[in-house]
Amino acid sequence: MNNWRNGHSIVKDIGFTLLSEGKTIRIKAHGYSMYPCIKPGSQILIEPLSVKGLPRQGEIIAIRRESGLIVHRLSKIETKNGVTWYIARGDSNAYPDNPIQINKIAGRIVGAETTGENPVPADIKINTKPDYFLNRLRVIFLLVKKKIQLTAKAAKM
Repeated sequence: MNNWRNGHSIVKDIGFTLLSEGKTIRIKAHGYSMYPCIKPGSQILIEPLSVKGLPRQGEIIAIRRESGLIVHRLSKIETKNGVTWYIARGDSNAYPDNPIQINKIAGRIVGAETTGENPVPADIKINTKPDYFLNRLRVIFLLVKKKIQLTAKAAKM
């Protein structure tokens, strides 16, 4: 378990370093927060902000967290008392993330590739008005369907 944490930390640090050096990285998407835009298993390409400048509302960004990167859509940009705050939100999340400053944004998503695990291409275009409620319902339906399928499969064994 501890070796996994150490390995994860090293990979995370390498990714952050590569982005800070102006290099684009590829990571595998996990979770459903950006569903249906980005599905679990998609390979996403993260480009440093230095390539195209500051992020725009509606773009999908990679946010630095203690645990690694989280990929959400930039839903709002606010300036208060001369400080610019960026607010992101997963396309199927009920609530936005806490506001962050630019130094917490590691890059923007510029591409996505399908995989055997997920053959459906990701839709990474700028979207300033995702349908959060509908997307959340889709995820709930999908997870319930998966649970029913697993239960039925286990009952057959």
